[in-house]
Amino acid sequence: MSRGSFVFTSTALRSLELDKEMLERDKYKKQLVTHHLSSYMMKKEAMDRTQLKSSIAQPVAVCQDMVIQNALYTGDLEAMQRLFPRGSTANFIIEPQGGEMRWVARGEGLWSLTYEQELTTPLHITAGRGFTDCLKLLLQRGANVEQAPGGITALHQSCENCQAECTKLLLIHGANANAVSEDGLMPLHVCTSPESLECAKLLLQYGAAINGRTVDEDDTPLHAAAKNGLPDHVELYLRYGAAVDKQNDEGLTPLNAACSQPQDVQDLGRYFKVCQLLLGAGASVHSMDQDKHMPLHMACKNVNPDIVDLLLANGACVNTMDYGGEAPMHNILKVVCFKVPHDPERIVRALLNHGSIRVWPGALPVVLKHCSQSPRTIEVLLNAYSHLKVTDTWRESVPEEALKVYKEFYESVFSLAMTPRTLQHLARCRLRSFLGAQVHKVVPKLDLPTFIKNYLLLEYRGYVH
Repeated sequence: MSRGSFVFTSTALRSLELDKEMLERDKYKKQLVTHHLSSYMMKKEAMDRTQLKSSIAQPVAVCQDMVIQNALYTGDLEAMQRLFPRGSTANFIIEPQGGEMRWVARGEGLWSLTYEQELTTPLHITAGRGFTDCLKLLLQRGANVEQAPGGITALHQSCENCQAECTKLLLIHGANANAVSEDGLMPLHVCTSPESLECAKLLLQYGAAINGRTVDEDDTPLHAAAKNGLPDHVELYLRYGAAVDKQNDEGLTPLNAACSQPQDVQDLGRYFKVCQLLLGAGASVHSMDQDKHMPLHMACKNVNPDIVDLLLANGACVNTMDYGGEAPMHNILKVVCFKVPHDPERIVRALLNHGSIRVWPGALPVVLKHCSQSPRTIEVLLNAYSHLKVTDTWRESVPEEALKVYKEFYESVFSLAMTPRTLQHLARCRLRSFLGAQVHKVVPKLDLPTFIKNYLLLEYRGYVH
């Protein structure tokens, strides 16, 4: 045996053979992986080339043919059958003439006044106008339901214009019920009128996201329905499991959103019904937006007496301050002069009966000036004080026009400068002071005649005494 060598035992030889087999297996695995990777990369490259070819394919044609446009905009089915025979395509973009004028840059500092063009498609035109037969023809000719040249799909267009039959046709032909527009809206978000209820039902049946959010404001469909005072939509969305207390980017829940909307007299009932449904579904009356406005602050600002009564009955706090240090009473008094037909005195009365803070007596002349067209509001406020220091400033604060229209009422107010409040009124103030914020609960239960109960709850008489 030479120097530096050693004898291999049978065990050692077997071990070497096993190591050799393991190395060969590892080598084979590496070759196999390399082969698969190479094959995958070749396939991926081929797919990428195919996608590139499709992406640089011929652009969708733009149609400026007035004959075709006229047929589409008028819903002339007979003309469209001639213009779109079998084998033709309906996939093209229309650039309608006219529209609003706007200044457009032409380069080198030059601007020109040009008609603003909004691209559309035959599908958008017919779906938005409710031309169901024409829409059906276009779909049979292979019109693309997902085209959105103007930033919205045809489904958005049909829902926005409350065209239920067209909405159904588009959905049957594969339109995406959750398509997002250029403005970040899904079709459910554009169902903003009472007539769009059937469209909303169809969208939900075809899988629309009940809690889908808008891109800009993070609104859900329930926010949209609440903002627009749509009780039937709200009821529908709640049945489908809409989140009742979701907050948007401004911190508004659907209840806050409903209360925060300016409301005309004819809309008060719709918004009340919306709030009633939301509270019945468990909405919180204490939810605050970014400025710490609660629903009660907003309902007072928009002067909806029924909603105020509803919120108070559900435990809303009358003296919570917002970031500006204002309570609900401040919000109602600031808008009385603009909302006299909304019966603002009902809100002032309800707040006082639930223990609201009163106006600082020194500020009463300012209140007289701004609330002079609502003498009932003035009456309720003044009857919350046992003593008043009436001065010439009070008379000067009331505009001459209001003095002429409500002469008897304001004479009763100014007469308090020389006459103390009646014993009857003082007794009322004493009892109200004793009951505090429980006035609205206790007084109705007292064994007293109805007219005395109403008197204790600051019912209007048309004068102060």
